[in-house]
Amino acid sequence: MALTMLNELLIEDPSPPVLLYQVSKTAKLDTLNYQSCFMQSVFAHFPEILFIHRTYNPRGKVLYTFLVDGPRVQLEGHLARAVYFAIPAKEDAEGLAQMFQVFKKFNPAWERVCTILVDPYFLPLPTLAMEFPTAEVLPSAFHICKFLQGKFYQLSLEQPVERVLLTSLQSTMCSATAGNLRKLYTLLSNCIPPDQLPKLHSYWLLNDRIWLAHRWRSRAESSRYFQGLEVTTRVLSQFFGTTPSVEQGMTSLLRYMQQNSGDKASFSLGLSPQSSCAPSDVSPQSPKVEQLVEACIQHSLNTICTGPAAQLCLGELAVVQKSVHLIGSGSEKVNIQILEDTHRVQPQPPASCSCYFNQAFHLPCRHILAMLSARRQVLQPDMLPPQWTEGCAASLDDILGSKWSETLDKHLAVTLLTQEVGQLLQHCSQEEFERRYSTLRELADNWIGPYEQVQL
Repeated sequence: MALTMLNELLIEDPSPPVLLYQVSKTAKLDTLNYQSCFMQSVFAHFPEILFIHRTYNPRGKVLYTFLVDGPRVQLEGHLARAVYFAIPAKEDAEGLAQMFQVFKKFNPAWERVCTILVDPYFLPLPTLAMEFPTAEVLPSAFHICKFLQGKFYQLSLEQPVERVLLTSLQSTMCSATAGNLRKLYTLLSNCIPPDQLPKLHSYWLLNDRIWLAHRWRSRAESSRYFQGLEVTTRVLSQFFGTTPSVEQGMTSLLRYMQQNSGDKASFSLGLSPQSSCAPSDVSPQSPKVEQLVEACIQHSLNTICTGPAAQLCLGELAVVQKSVHLIGSGSEKVNIQILEDTHRVQPQPPASCSCYFNQAFHLPCRHILAMLSARRQVLQPDMLPPQWTEGCAASLDDILGSKWSETLDKHLAVTLLTQEVGQLLQHCSQEEFERRYSTLRELADNWIGPYEQVQL
């Protein structure tokens, strides 16, 4: 019921969002990834500093909220800076890696992230560092402030001492100079019992790198910044953190966002929710229309193609039916992404795609079929090579035997491997690049021989 409400809420959204979720055998929400077109546009404008906040609900599920941060971000509204919501299946390395990878798939600007601010107890730092290799991960000033506030209350200090510490903390956070931080550190050392002091991790106050990411704000800006994050985290806790039902909590949160859409944020960006959608978008078809379109595609495959060809293509269509895909249109080509590597589709007859399946068999692949489904079109005879049309081939073995090329197979395999290696080399550090390049250099020279150096 809650999932139905969630889907209905998204259908009402005038700017179709990205929504991916998985349910368990008991119809409970296991994973969720959500991003509206406006949220995607905000991140594309301000990707340099990413702020990650975690909210736990009574069931133990955790909501990851990604927010933009930094000097350039001047957005008003409780959740105007929120650019992504995600609920991982488990908060382990595998679950979080999958969550970050989905985020990166939908947000090409992730490569421009320079700094990621997290809470001090964010344990999966290795996973975060692996997925964002060029970004610096730091504890956020806001989370440190909230942590110290909580510790002051837990210690049951005398009221005058507690009041002095809270006032000093608030003043220091609004003017986080090295001198003020040192004074607060000294105050903690004098006021907190020695056996309790290590629990406060007061050494954070002396880590200047943490505060450089916050120090650029004026006192007034710092005050507004902390107040804004306080309201944002309370809203998240109100809707998600206090509701046992994950589905109900997310539905309430998204409805709140729709009812309190950031007009001021849109004005600051020069965007409107309707026009701020990035080129990549999710097709806003209703389930009934989508099923009808796919049924028509299936009928056209059976009508136009040979039996074996239809059998292969229907397997690709099954992937489309079970997947969520992004489609970005260009002047002559269409970029199709089905939660995997991006491939380029040439829609003009005969349709072609850069993926392995289409290059090997010259048949409509899952990406071409996804394009047809999104455009509510069906397969046309001129989109197929003649040898695949009805009546031209007797069996699957005949077709595969006549079309399969061992040379092409090797070429495609090498091409895909080369692209993957190239992407890995682009996103690693200089030290790692030199190490990997040296390994490739040695491998290539060994293959060719010691007397001829291979040009890489």
